[in-house]
Amino acid sequence: MGEVCVITGGGSGMGLAAAKNMPKHKIILISGRTEKKLERAAEELRTQGYTVYTKTCDTSDRESVRALAEFAVSLGTVKNVINSAGLSPSMAKPEMILRVNALGTVYMNQEFVKYMDSGVIVDVASNSAYVLPKFLISKKMYALADTNEEAFMRKALKMSNLARGDYQKAGFAYSISKNFTVWYAQKCAFEYGKKGIRVVSLSPGLIATDMGNLEKAEGGSMVAYTAEGRMGTPEELGYALAVLADERNGYLAGVDILCDGGATNGRHFKER
Repeated sequence: MGEVCVITGGGSGMGLAAAKNMPKHKIILISGRTEKKLERAAEELRTQGYTVYTKTCDTSDRESVRALAEFAVSLGTVKNVINSAGLSPSMAKPEMILRVNALGTVYMNQEFVKYMDSGVIVDVASNSAYVLPKFLISKKMYALADTNEEAFMRKALKMSNLARGDYQKAGFAYSISKNFTVWYAQKCAFEYGKKGIRVVSLSPGLIATDMGNLEKAEGGSMVAYTAEGRMGTPEELGYALAVLADERNGYLAGVDILCDGGATNGRHFKER
């Protein structure tokens, strides 16, 4: 059977760009919430010589993720999982942001590892993970995502509600969800490494996708701190994701790759 690469959020943006950078001997399975969007992306990939399948999936729903994993296994041997599905502050309220971005990461990692004997899982976080003050980062709260999801949600929502406005609450929930993703990917790396499964996360900055453009008004200030003074492109991030997911990159595990044009570190240099 062939090797399967699963990409959530694969209907557009960096997820689709990642698919375009995968080796053509791979069977590509792209997922998302909208079938028509997935089919358009699949046709584009097929014209480039890829073998592509689609399946709708709501990563905030464990059963939906389980069905995705079972379908992937029916196609071949799952070797690469890129979880780029996510919601930004302008797209949803805090609870849904946390369920998709944080619990969705838990479901994807847990359900796919059941069927993988080796391979790579790449979880997409964000440089927003780095804006949380350290005293607000609670590893005890994060650990609840594995043992008591509703307790995790209650505590995370209570924390996000410390912000004043609706957008700020959603932004706080987003930062929490992405900081969690970085932590969870590292946790999984050391749990799954014994099976020969490498786990790594990638934290983009502001990217010129539909999602990124929605956040440009509020988050555009970070562009001034990048080394080149610009947003990233989906193609750049797609290539980075594909490189991380490549099995040949075998000693890169348990870390977060900050791919934000230098914005996180740029504040230090430009505010001196």
